Amino acid sequence: MNEPSWIEWLIAALLLTGSLFALIGSIGLVKLPDFFMRLHGPTKATTLGVGSMVVGSMLYFSLQAGQPSLHELLITFFLFLTAPVSAQMLAKAAMHEKLRREPRTRGEPWEQ
Repeated sequence: MNEPSWIEWLIAALLLTGSLFALIGSIGLVKLPDFFMRLHGPTKATTLGVGSMVVGSMLYFSLQAGQPSLHELLITFFLFLTAPVSAQMLAKAAMHEKLRREPRTRGEPWEQ
């Protein structure tokens, strides 16, 4: 039986790390008290988690095919490009609508 190489250990570490970040981001989305705090779960931790899993996938399929797999690189690029932009737009819309804030949320207070 073949022993796993260092690249297989790296792929496993990337997948486990990505899964952990995605889990933490999802828990944050459910447990945090207001919209502005909840916005950080999917935009920060989950983006890093999915990015890590996609890089692990890219390494795995590159190893299997014997040539670089660039599809996952494009997915990672679009993920890191669109997640901050969508988070910014959601935060601006929430500020425009003057959504209720938890007192612990930092930022400019407004009259409610």
